[in-house]
Amino acid sequence: MKKTLKITYTLFLITLTIIGCNESKSQANKEMKNIMNENNPNLETATFGSGCFWCTEAIFERVNGVTSVVSGYSGGTVDNPTYKEVCDGTTGHAECTQISFDPAVVSYDELLEIFWKTHDPTTLNKQGNDVGTQYRSVIFYHNDDQKQKAEYYKNKLTEEKIWNKPIVTEITKFEKFYPAEDYHQEYYDNNPNQGYCAYVITPKVEKFEKIFKDKLKK
Repeated sequence: MKKTLKITYTLFLITLTIIGCNESKSQANKEMKNIMNENNPNLETATFGSGCFWCTEAIFERVNGVTSVVSGYSGGTVDNPTYKEVCDGTTGHAECTQISFDPAVVSYDELLEIFWKTHDPTTLNKQGNDVGTQYRSVIFYHNDDQKQKAEYYKNKLTEEKIWNKPIVTEITKFEKFYPAEDYHQEYYDNNPNQGYCAYVITPKVEKFEKIFKDKLKK
């Protein structure tokens, strides 16, 4: 009887440990990213919105020189918005990713190139079947240098008529960024077989990896 109770108690502890690990995984990842960023004062920040942040995050996480990518919300009028509020289109926020990167490894210009080539900047408030202001194409610049580069490339791409339709990408001063709920972080890597991930994100990631194979993490 004592042996049975001991085994049952051990299994109970193991179950609690597994549950605890799963619940704290996202938080642990965030803390690790924060530590990495704090230990490297040379890192810079880029904030892009190019449709569903699951897609954008999956792409930029694979870029060599990028130390962290956090999915979240920016450009709205409500503090600490929830995913549901953003999806309802009542807060003015865009789904976006905040990217920490080492400019000695990957430049802001290169990140802009990836941004332009991995979504359609000509569809207003829409990417594929995702429709709404939260899916708008937007660059939130953090300083004058980023603003100038974003405007330069937008004008250059417009002049060269890379797309048949006008570019509608917003170039807006960064104000605030609110991290999305934990389950949104690293969503694609944690849920590769989920329907949207398998049929929408995977093809985008595969295309990105072919085009930018020289910029991938090893």
